[in-house]
Formats: sequence, C-alpha cells, structure tokens
Amino acid sequence: MTLIACKDLGVTLGAPLFADLSFSLAKGDRLGLVAANGRGKSTLLRCLAGTHEPTTGEVTRARGLQVGHVEQDVHASLLPVPLREAVLQALPAEQLDSEGWRVEIVLDDLDVPEELRDRPVGALSGGWQRTALLARVWVTEPDVLLMDEPTNHLDLRRIGRLQTWLATVAQGIPVVIASHDRAVLDAVTTRTLFLRETRSQAFALPFTRARAALAEVDAAEGRRFDNDMKQASHLRRQAAKLRNIGINSGSDLLVVKTRQLRERADRIEEAARPAHQERSAGAIRLANGGTPSKALVAFDDVAVTAPDGRPLFRTGRLWINKGDRIVLLGRNGSGKSQLMALVHRAVRRGAPGIAVAPTVVEGWSDQGLGQLDAIPTPWAAVTEHFDLGDQRARALLAGAGLGVDLQGARIPALSGGQKARLAMLVLRLTRPNLYLLDEPTNHLDIEGQEALEAELHAQEASCLLVSHDRAFVRGVGTRFWEIQGRRLVETDGPESFFREALGGD
Repeated sequence: MTLIACKDLGVTLGAPLFADLSFSLAKGDRLGLVAANGRGKSTLLRCLAGTHEPTTGEVTRARGLQVGHVEQDVHASLLPVPLREAVLQALPAEQLDSEGWRVEIVLDDLDVPEELRDRPVGALSGGWQRTALLARVWVTEPDVLLMDEPTNHLDLRRIGRLQTWLATVAQGIPVVIASHDRAVLDAVTTRTLFLRETRSQAFALPFTRARAALAEVDAAEGRRFDNDMKQASHLRRQAAKLRNIGINSGSDLLVVKTRQLRERADRIEEAARPAHQERSAGAIRLANGGTPSKALVAFDDVAVTAPDGRPLFRTGRLWINKGDRIVLLGRNGSGKSQLMALVHRAVRRGAPGIAVAPTVVEGWSDQGLGQLDAIPTPWAAVTEHFDLGDQRARALLAGAGLGVDLQGARIPALSGGQKARLAMLVLRLTRPNLYLLDEPTNHLDIEGQEALEAELHAQEASCLLVSHDRAFVRGVGTRFWEIQGRRLVETDGPESFFREALGGD
C-alpha cells in the first residue's frame, strides 16, 4: 500500500535543487536519502511532511496519514524546557491528560537516563538533544518517520541503540533517513534515493550496493552519450558529402537526402543526455609539510585527566611516527578529546611526559571547529594568516565551495559543511606534518568524507584522529589506540571496539 507518492516533484530556492522527481513510499520501506550538502535533502523531507510547498509537482499522502518529521535542529523555544516536558508538549492538547503516560514509555524505549529527563533541553549534549527530537516525534505515534541526519552528535553506543530501536521498537514503520553516515545507511536501509538536480536515481538496495549500481548507470549513460554524438557526427559528415555531390550534379533527390540526414543528426543530439556530473560542494585538499624526523610524538606514561582533574587513563609508552594514521578509540567521556587537547598543547608549549620533535608543524581541528571562532570571515581566514594575493585567495575560497558572495560573510552564517571545508582549507595552507583531527567528518557530506580520506592517503599524512564514522575509520586508520579502562593500549583494528560499542557480542 502506497503511503506517500511524489510525482514530478521539483523545488527551486534561488537555484534548482531537484526536478522531475517521482517515487513512492510503502509500508515497511526503509529509504536512504543521499545527496551532497545543500542539495535539497532537508527540503525534500519537509515536502514529504507537508511543511514545504514544492515549486512543481505534487505529494500525495494516504488519508489520515500521521507523518513524523525528526528535524536536525532544536527550536530555540525548546531549549529552556525540561526534556520530559518538551516531549509531553508534542502531544495534541486534548491528549495531554489522557495520553501523557506515553512520554515515559518513549523515553524508556530510547534509553534516556532518569537523571536527564528533567534537565532543560539546552543543557543536554548534542546527542541527547537529537534523542529529544526523536522522542517528541515518536510520542505522537506516526505512521511514517522522516529522519534528517539522525546520527549527528551521537557516539557509537547511541548509534547502535538507534539502529536497534529502528529494528525493534520502530519495526514495520516506513522510514526515510537523510544521512551522510555510510555505515548506518548500510545497516538500516533497504532502498536508496540519490537526489540530484535532474535525473535522481533510486535503487532497491542499501547504500554501498546502490552506489555501485549508480556508478554503472552513470557509466552506461556516458557511453550512450558518446555513441550518440559519434553517430550524429557521422550523419553530418555524410550530409556534407551528399550536399557537395548534389550541388555539382543538380540532383534534387540528394538535396532532400542531405536535409534528412541533418534532421536525423539534430534529433539524436537533442535527445542525447550527457552522463551526470555531480556539482561539488567544494573541494578538500590537504598538504604535507614533510619532516626529517621519524618519531614525531612520544608519550612516557602520561596521566590524562578530565577538566575537573579526575584521572581518566595513562598512556603507557607509545609513539606517533611519520606516516602513521592513528585512530583513537574509546567511549564518550573516556578521555579521547582530552588526549587530543593534551597533544595540541604539547606541540605549542610543551607538556610533561610528552616529547615532540622540533620539526613538528601541527594541523589542529576540534570537533566544534573552534579554531574558526576567532576568525571573522572566510576572507580573513586565508588573507590575515597566509601570504596570498587577492586573486589567489579568492580562487582558493571558491574552490572550497565559498563563492564571492560568501567570502565576506560572518563565520556563524556559514553552514556546517561550508565551515568544515573552510577549516580544511586553513589546514592545507598551514602545511602541517602532523594532523590532529577530532571528529573531522562532522558536517561533511559523503563526497567530503571520501575526499578527506583520499587526501590523507595521497599526502601520506601523519595524524592522530578521533571519529565515530566507522566507514571513515576503516578507510583511513593504519594504527589503532583504544582506551581500555585506565590504560591506552594499541589494538590490531577497530572491529572489536565497534561491536562492543554498538551493543554486539
């Protein structure tokens, strides 16, 4: 049974986001929605929810359908409201007294600790705020669930809990998930829609297999286009020859034949469609400043503590060598970011127990992109700290997806993806030989994640990084350090940690 049907759907917001989009959603469907940043995923979800009117086409919903839309951001009005009350307020007014008991059931199903339920939403971490948004939607008992980047700010344990919740509590509910998390898309979806400005493509496959099928479709379209152009060119050459013969011989038949050949060539060229070329949200390039030092950082059993001074773990004797891409694994709160910050401080001004090679030039990026906080605009980011001419600076910013209209914008006005690409550009211009990256894929679309991964490989970059993105970790890491209890130990790989963190055996 079709619950939502889209026919010839299109949205233009200044520029076209997508057009001629037709697809349907039926009971039991799990649809992954994939596109680059700013290409219309959130807008399409709002069209499906009925809160945004498409520019063209129509959305048809089954009679009485209750659509639940879990958006990305918490509305400012909810920030001072206690979590429990925020979920209760999502119920219709006439159900507050009779159905309020459902709030506790929903919070239990989502494993929300009792001590968080009366805290203001604004006092919760980003991950728990995401859970609050899901709880507000789920308490209304939707027939269809639309989820916009549901794993943003979630650690692996919460991602695992979300996957389990979708497979159990929400089993049978049709779901549309817009996400850049490749591992999650593979785990929870059965269909994939690649949203494009024109000719969006859908496959009855989860992301990775659908991506391979999409590549085959694009390659086939490219071959068809090349063949059509060759055929049209051949017809035009034939027409030119016949025209010359017809003129010399005075044959009306050859003149007619010439016109027919040209018309056939025109029709072929008009019908031919070039292969899809994805418009980049901005290039990601890195640099490797190089160093003669083999050992870049050495830890001599350093004690890592929480901001309040509580002991977390000791590092033992470990080294970061040139060419290492070390992934730091551990549960939220175990001290990963504290260790990253400790290395950052050691590089800049030294720290007891941490020896840093004098040739080390760091490239630092924290998970909140705090390194951009003191910078007023993208233009200032590349001109005030680096010796660049105006033309070069504008070209670099444009290449990172920041056109002239954005180069003078205030940093807070940029989207998460734009800020992430600006941060990567600043790192490139710094020419580091040691990257310290705390959740570098936050806010990056799949194209950006894969570009960052490719650059770390191509530059043979040395780095210490933290990431909850399993696909990125698997693709980038060459060494793995895991915080186990009170010790930092080297492990063979990330898979056992992933299984445990996700709630597996």
